[in-house]
Amino acid sequence: MSTPLATLHYIHDPLCGWCYGAQPLVSAAVAMLGDRLALRLHGGALFAEPQELTPSMAEHIVRADERIEQISGQPFGDAYTEGLLAEQSTVLYSLPPIAAILAAESLHPEAAYPMLAAIQNAHYQRGLRVVEHDVLTELAEEIGLPGTRFAEALESALAHDVIEHVQASRRLLGDVGGQGFPTLVLEIGGAMQLLTHHQDFGRPDAFVERIAARLPAVH
Repeated sequence: MSTPLATLHYIHDPLCGWCYGAQPLVSAAVAMLGDRLALRLHGGALFAEPQELTPSMAEHIVRADERIEQISGQPFGDAYTEGLLAEQSTVLYSLPPIAAILAAESLHPEAAYPMLAAIQNAHYQRGLRVVEHDVLTELAEEIGLPGTRFAEALESALAHDVIEHVQASRRLLGDVGGQGFPTLVLEIGGAMQLLTHHQDFGRPDAFVERIAARLPAVH
């Protein structure tokens, strides 16, 4: 296997609708440039503390999601829009899903992004409560990770790793001049450059082509 020539840094949050909208772009980059481009995930914690969903907050989210779906083509399922967002018991909390991504990566280095995608799809399409540990463990099993080992790794990540990871992610966001989630940064030879992406929503091939044009030539 060849060594990647560059790194795509993805500063995200699993519960960020615009990050879900960007999922096809990141997935295409991984699929088409994976031998030349490493992916590193940086969870920034949009909801750093548990936050109960209020009716006004749900209304704001629904309006934003309608725009995200229109621009990106990403589907928002009825179980999410009519179920999860309509239930006042719903809690938004970024640390458990971010810790789940760290746990997945600790078990298999290439499992981090599939875990993020599984969490996003579970939340936005299936209306699952991805703050709950048993739900996260089920998602880990769906992507092929051992449930018991994952559950142990999740508890360890929550206890020891996730706060430091979030702090480092937010420092990186500030260092590169990012404006929020998602922020995408291409690192080549130690030099970091912001990647604009909004113009590529719904056009993953164009996003991949712009990255490929910046990568060093393969000899």
